[in-house]
Amino acid sequence: MSVQPSTRLSRRQFLKALLGAGAAGTALATTGCAYRALIEPHWLSVERVTIPLRRLSPEFDGFTLAQLSDNHRGPYVDDAAVQAAVEAVNQLQPDAVMLTGDLVSRDAALAEPCAQALSALQARSGVHAILGNHDHWTEAGEVERALTAQSLTVLRNDAVPIERDGARLWIAGVDDVWQRRADLDRTLRLVPADQATILLAHEPDYADLAAQHPIDLQLSGHSHGGQVRLPVFGAPVLPYLGRKYPRGLYQLGALQLYTNRGLGVVAPPVRFNCPPEITLFTLRASAPGRS
Repeated sequence: MSVQPSTRLSRRQFLKALLGAGAAGTALATTGCAYRALIEPHWLSVERVTIPLRRLSPEFDGFTLAQLSDNHRGPYVDDAAVQAAVEAVNQLQPDAVMLTGDLVSRDAALAEPCAQALSALQARSGVHAILGNHDHWTEAGEVERALTAQSLTVLRNDAVPIERDGARLWIAGVDDVWQRRADLDRTLRLVPADQATILLAHEPDYADLAAQHPIDLQLSGHSHGGQVRLPVFGAPVLPYLGRKYPRGLYQLGALQLYTNRGLGVVAPPVRFNCPPEITLFTLRASAPGRS
């Protein structure tokens, strides 16, 4: 009779196959870790968003804003990363630039070099900044001094107008919400109720309060989009005041909110399915649709 070859593995073959599978799994895991820690955090994405605003004067139709958020200049983000983001923003040639907080983390000595890098931002209608919770946890006064020394406008419960052919667009900024420094009534005290207003508020969930005021658009950061977003499940971890509106565009009554995924990271210093972001907004003088 004929004898068929055995399909059973010998002990030696089994161990060899097991070791091979383990090595392959380790290689894949190592590659995945390298991607999350070394590649995606530097994979800067430019998001282009058109925002119609009901109260925007026709003179500002087509006005562009670039938003840069959550630099987190510190242990995981160096000067080169901030400079690369600045160069990317300048290539977009925006009319104005909005910095929505968390510029520095942990070391107040880094405020000055960070501000120097940001001073290279080019915008016809200026650069406007607010502070975030990490700026406060580092040293809010030092961060503000470093920015103003570079002629960057820092808004701490204040608002300033941008003027074009006699029309005005107001840029308002609250101090950090987490630190209970935000005062929206004080921020809007000089803003006429019938003029278009953009609010810079580091924490996006503040939009629930902002929606009760005459504000057209809120720009926020803080959440980093979660840094890690799993298919189907989304972000496993989101920060306080960044859980309801973690990324992208939202509509809250008459208020539109956009949450930027940010440039930097906090521990653990990884990103997955959530690359760092620069946002370029084009404002349109027309009624917004639902988001």
